[in-house]
Amino acid sequence: MKVRFWGVRGSIPSPGPATARYGGNTTCIEVRSDAGELIILDAGTGIFPLAQSLIARLPVRAHVFITHTHWDHIQGLPFFTPLYIPGNTVRIHGAYDVVTGEGIDQVMNVQLQYSYFPVREAEMRAGIEYENLTVGQAVAVGDATVTPVMLNHPVVDFGYRVDCGGKSVFFTGDHEPWFNIYEAEDEGHAEYERLIAEKNAQVEAALQGLDLLIVDTSYTTAEYPSKRGWGHGTYDAGIEMARRVGARRLACTHHEPTRSDEELERVFAEAVARAGAVAGGPEVFLAREGLEISF
Repeated sequence: MKVRFWGVRGSIPSPGPATARYGGNTTCIEVRSDAGELIILDAGTGIFPLAQSLIARLPVRAHVFITHTHWDHIQGLPFFTPLYIPGNTVRIHGAYDVVTGEGIDQVMNVQLQYSYFPVREAEMRAGIEYENLTVGQAVAVGDATVTPVMLNHPVVDFGYRVDCGGKSVFFTGDHEPWFNIYEAEDEGHAEYERLIAEKNAQVEAALQGLDLLIVDTSYTTAEYPSKRGWGHGTYDAGIEMARRVGARRLACTHHEPTRSDEELERVFAEAVARAGAVAGGPEVFLAREGLEISF
């Protein structure tokens, strides 16, 4: 299995000399199964350079798994060039939103309105299919399986575990570790603590045996209090999660868009130093555009 990062920034694209080393595109990760099946995790602006790499090898058959429908995770989808070429097949997977009653097809219905984009879906020549997913129910993609896991964000957010040939990778999408919304003296505090423990146990059971864990680490511990409830994690929380589940490698991603590459490296190094060395602990690194990992 191969994993390649095409977009690693969060919230908004941030191109320029200050972000050239790690990249300014928003979230997009390419996963290739042993047999070459194409799995794409999220469709931020990083999906555009991925598309350019694909059109030399037609036809394209792609499975796009959307963690959630915030703009920075879907805004590149209308620019995914294979959608415009006859003979290609693009299957888009994601959550059904019980609040709005909308399926994953809304990612195209909303974006491809003339008020926002000049091309209608009917003008796209590839075969486009949609699949609404169920938490915990694996989807077969050739020789790989993809399993959605519910995580914590202000909207429905699926993390995805990809298994193939005895190897595995998990991507959280955007995720904020659950916190108690009640004060310690409030009546509902103890019950909510039990709920958090159950949620953590469910997620960590799904993350066992990972070769690669890719986690949203947008903030530092100092920044987090003013961002609490926004749906993003910290470097410290990501490292703790990787250690608890026994992941072999941890890729920190969804980099804060206002952070330069130098600043990114500084705050990351500080978090790693705080965590300290642990025998048998995961290899921890910053995700960057173009980074490819094979296992």
